[in-house]
Amino acid sequence: MKNQTIVERKSERETVVTRTFNGPARIVFEAWTTPELFKKWWVPKSMGMTLASCEMDVRTGGKYRLVFDQGMAFFGRYTEVTPHSRLVWTNDEGGENGSVTTVTFEEKGDKTLLVVSELYSSKEALDAAGTGAADALVETFQQLDELLVTLGASEGRA
Repeated sequence: MKNQTIVERKSERETVVTRTFNGPARIVFEAWTTPELFKKWWVPKSMGMTLASCEMDVRTGGKYRLVFDQGMAFFGRYTEVTPHSRLVWTNDEGGENGSVTTVTFEEKGDKTLLVVSELYSSKEALDAAGTGAADALVETFQQLDELLVTLGASEGRA
């Protein structure tokens, strides 16, 4: 049975995406915080884009910058980094309408419950952003699943 990605609008200002992954939290966290791994799964393949540049200084106060092949950039700073359990970052490309993303990693046996929350400054900011980014996570999470299989397989041989 495949793990289901659930996308919900929790309030006027917040969307939440929930998904269980097969694998321990430390491996799922590593896939979110290691640029070489992140580049392998983050961009939905159906969009026909690639992540041309991925800079991530994953520590509280550190910055990130993601640049796509056509020059579009996403950037901000990490406001909270708790290894294997929580990441919080700003999405500064949105200016005053930018959101704050919180990702939690909860280990449940040999699986990880991942919750991604996007909190916007206002209902209008969320309405303007739409659910495109949250909806794209359905595909990117399938790609993350595929990566986790290879990471788990390579770990088993070590």
